[in-house]
Amino acid sequence: MNPVETTSTPDTQNTNETESVKLIGLTPKAEEIIAYCARVSNPQNQDNPKISNLLTYCVKNGHWSIFEQASMVLEIVTSRGIAPQILRHRSFSFQEFSQRYAAANSYVGYQPRRQDLKNRQNSVDDLDTQTKDWFQQAQSEVWELAYTKYQQALEKGIAKECARFLLPLNTQTRLYMNGTVRSWIHYIELRTGHGTQLEHMQIANKCKQIFCEQLPTVAQSLGWLPPPAS
Repeated sequence: MNPVETTSTPDTQNTNETESVKLIGLTPKAEEIIAYCARVSNPQNQDNPKISNLLTYCVKNGHWSIFEQASMVLEIVTSRGIAPQILRHRSFSFQEFSQRYAAANSYVGYQPRRQDLKNRQNSVDDLDTQTKDWFQQAQSEVWELAYTKYQQALEKGIAKECARFLLPLNTQTRLYMNGTVRSWIHYIELRTGHGTQLEHMQIANKCKQIFCEQLPTVAQSLGWLPPPAS
């Protein structure tokens, strides 16, 4: 499968990076394959090119197994603080950047939010500019100190697998996330909804954008895109 870029992140050293998602691979003719397999009990009609109504019927009636017949791989660049939330989705297969094998060199800067006192898993974006600026500066200072000590540890011959314990949770990581179309539907519906941490939700929305671009007929069946003009 040839990578198809939707965003790009430059190679840098000791820098503040942003999160990104890009397409790595997708089952060729994924939507056609899903429809073909869905018609397994109607072989005379399996090559019917009209698939929109069929996929809509399957979504409406909860025939989710047919969406397991095609898969998609995305590359996600995020931080060590957000990656564990993504890795919890066990129906996917993952490969993640190894800090035991390669050196870390960048971090992801985040905007702070106020703690919701009624919901410990929620935050509110109403902090003043001064507090937000302080948090940005604090992230930079913590990273600079941690990265300096990390580099010193490596120079002293300390193994990467040990030196990495000096790095903060916003250290950048990269992972490949491979799942069936069914798994992506579930992940996107869950993680773009209420209750997901904002930073994770933003990643899920980027995944949804790629899903809609690559699987528009399925996306229309799910109500994620408007139906085609008649």
